[in-house]
Amino acid sequence: MAISAAQVKELRERTGSGMMECKKALVETDGDLDKAVELMRKKGLAKADKKADRVAAEGRVVAVVSEAGNEGVLLEVNCETDFVSSGENFTGFAERVAAIVLESKPADVAALLALPYGGGNDVQTAQKELVAKIGENVQVRRFTRFESASGKLYYYLHGTRIGVMVELQGGDEALGRDIAMHVAASNPVCVNEDGMPAETLEKEREILRAQAQDSGKPAEIIEKMIEGRVKKFLKETTLVGQPFVKDPDQTVGQLLKGANAQVLSFSRLEVGEGIEKAEGNFAEEVMAQVRGS
Repeated sequence: MAISAAQVKELRERTGSGMMECKKALVETDGDLDKAVELMRKKGLAKADKKADRVAAEGRVVAVVSEAGNEGVLLEVNCETDFVSSGENFTGFAERVAAIVLESKPADVAALLALPYGGGNDVQTAQKELVAKIGENVQVRRFTRFESASGKLYYYLHGTRIGVMVELQGGDEALGRDIAMHVAASNPVCVNEDGMPAETLEKEREILRAQAQDSGKPAEIIEKMIEGRVKKFLKETTLVGQPFVKDPDQTVGQLLKGANAQVLSFSRLEVGEGIEKAEGNFAEEVMAQVRGS
């Protein structure tokens, strides 16, 4: 049967797919719009499964805080290119998922993917449908959820690639944002010495000990040298020990003390951090896709 331009237009509006793909689905379903939508959905989910193993190291970090300011979410969602990460479809999905985390409080990503997304879908199905629509692998990678009993939550987004959320007791919104901005820039390991992982500290001691062995100094002197360098390491890597980025003449700890405030916790997410990116020639990849189609 003949397929009208109006039918193709309506199917494109409902699915966001290309004109030729819509026309082909309508032909296969004899012009039945609902059946065409279902057919395209099934094909799209199958395509999404095939794309799931492709490296997704771009994307964005999204932050959301409750009206009361005591609950918050920092979320990273990945895709394959920065072009897609700025598109409305990807942005809308990431923001919706962050809102779901805030509302439903899932324990981990697996639990999140099973939650209702809307339109009869769960988050995982919505993710796959987005893959089918934009043609890139999309992954909900990780999130940090905050619930503060005695403080308030503040966040800072450096563009879309770095996000920080800070749990602050005392102080005000300006201080909270400044501390979050500092964390984004300086990437401390923890709030203070008490929060430094024992394995991180021991690894640093081993490195310093190996370096000091070549000095030829007595063992007791070497141990004093190591402890001195460990103290320096702690100042450089703990939030309260670092010089404040907006005023290096004072540490963050001094800034907080002056405001009678305390950072209880923080989280910093950076897009693609720890993901090994595949090296390749983008122009060659595009030409290969063109030839394949």
